[in-house]
Amino acid sequence: MNAAPFSPVSPMTPTRQSLASPPCWPLVVSFGGGTNSAAMLIEMARRRVRPDLIMFADTGGELPETIRFVADFSSWLESHDMPPVVTVREERQTLEQEVLAANTLPSLAFGFRSCSDKYKVRPQERYLKQWQPALDAWAAGGKVVKLIGYDAGESHRVKNHDDKRFMVAYPLVEWGWRRRECVATVEAAGFRPAKSACWFCPASKRGEVLSLAKTHPDLFARAVAMERNATTATTAIGLGRNWRWSDLVEADEQQMKLFDELPDPVPCGCYDGSASDDWANAESSHARREPTPDCNGDD
Repeated sequence: MNAAPFSPVSPMTPTRQSLASPPCWPLVVSFGGGTNSAAMLIEMARRRVRPDLIMFADTGGELPETIRFVADFSSWLESHDMPPVVTVREERQTLEQEVLAANTLPSLAFGFRSCSDKYKVRPQERYLKQWQPALDAWAAGGKVVKLIGYDAGESHRVKNHDDKRFMVAYPLVEWGWRRRECVATVEAAGFRPAKSACWFCPASKRGEVLSLAKTHPDLFARAVAMERNATTATTAIGLGRNWRWSDLVEADEQQMKLFDELPDPVPCGCYDGSASDDWANAESSHARREPTPDCNGDD
């Protein structure tokens, strides 16, 4: 792939170019368990850019496919001279347990993203606060460089989170990689990750809800139980916010088209790329014989 050499510096802070790559500053990857961050790591391995730590935050609501992919990808990373994936989590309870205990729904059903902050961001931050390389860097007046896998088509998500402890960088954005390059890279390495989100995420599309009911009826039953248990959720009808997942599946079984496919106004903060649509689009591109990125060395 024709991309500029990676330098661990936030595109939001170009004046820090000379400060962004001291060898004593630890390089940490926030691995979302999906296509984008996987593509970022595969390309880093190809370029021989070795991070000091790769973290994945498990909310307790990840799909079984995601858990398997994280384990398989971790083995791939080690076989390519990269560190294994370290899984972190909120130890006191899972997101599902918290929601059930409060008789409510995930915060995204009400238009907020506190679930991704509490169960994705904070466990990683707690781990770093006791990780010795980070402690050493901070004691010496340095920073931890955090790499996040937003692609170039998600530039609206790129923000300057730099502070006295962290510098944030977005390699895919720096390389100019969009979704297509990420899909091709991960596919060339032999992987097809599932969508990296909780199986009960209110940002799920209608097709994803129907697929969950068919492929994981046990998980779908737990999602329906969550909706029925949400007696305090007065401003949201169900996990679809203004509609219930159970009603959607019932309507589908009756071959009734009650819901139009509408864009999701509040995407999940855990998003690391979707699954089926991207692979279908990629395969359609292959069928049209459009050029694909050169992935030599990724696998």
